Amino acid sequence: MANQKIKEDMSFLEHLEVFRWHLIRSAFAVMFFAVLAFIFKGIVFDGVLLAPKNPDFPTYKILCLLSQKLGMGDTLCMDELPFILMNISMSGQFSTHIMTSIVVGFVVAFPYIFWEMWKFISPALYDKESNVAKGVVFFSSSLFIFGVLFGYYVVAPLSVHFLGSYQISETVANQISLSSFISTVTTVCLANGVVFELPILVYFLTKIGLLTPEFMRTYRKHALVLTLIFSAIITPPDVTSQVLVALPLMVLYEISIKISARVLRKQEKELKKQ
Repeated sequence: MANQKIKEDMSFLEHLEVFRWHLIRSAFAVMFFAVLAFIFKGIVFDGVLLAPKNPDFPTYKILCLLSQKLGMGDTLCMDELPFILMNISMSGQFSTHIMTSIVVGFVVAFPYIFWEMWKFISPALYDKESNVAKGVVFFSSSLFIFGVLFGYYVVAPLSVHFLGSYQISETVANQISLSSFISTVTTVCLANGVVFELPILVYFLTKIGLLTPEFMRTYRKHALVLTLIFSAIITPPDVTSQVLVALPLMVLYEISIKISARVLRKQEKELKKQ
């Protein structure tokens, strides 16, 4: 019994050791891309993160074109963003540079990080489950990237324009700190990347029997309320951004119901064959 206990303890420790190396490799991947982002700061900041403050950002051009096509004139055109970015801390720009580089490193390395986590989890699956979930790394990475791009090109620029141009009085000028601006853009992008993973989460919860399509349909209204609350938490405090995040979330929720139903149908067919 004592030997068996030692073997069980060793087996658990071996699992921890394997998991530790997966984490270490993931951390190295993040740091590798973070260093590249730190070196190429011109591309990261001027070309990407600070781009939504420029009137020639693609989203603003599309909105202006759409406004003219709909006969609304220049209503949706954004010629300039009436705010100035500023740094008020001695180490503000340097610390922002470091933290942003780490965030960029995580975003770029996400497919590899997920692959490492999947390599740790997949040996515990049965052969049938492993075959079904072969494309999970590709689909999860694609959804994450699509969510980040949606946040960057849709939610972030509209949030920046709304919050940057909002004034309670013309006598109060908007001078926004660099850290606040970067935090808004990166938070919106990361949050959207995470919430776009909903179909993958529903797939696995259905596979292990914790979720059913009937449950999701029954609590659809509750999900709508939770979605609005979640959108309010992860987005800047303006209604436009909350709605823009909530709409794709609800679409993903409906898609997840269909995914859950499909998983259950496949499981029922396999049971009948047995």
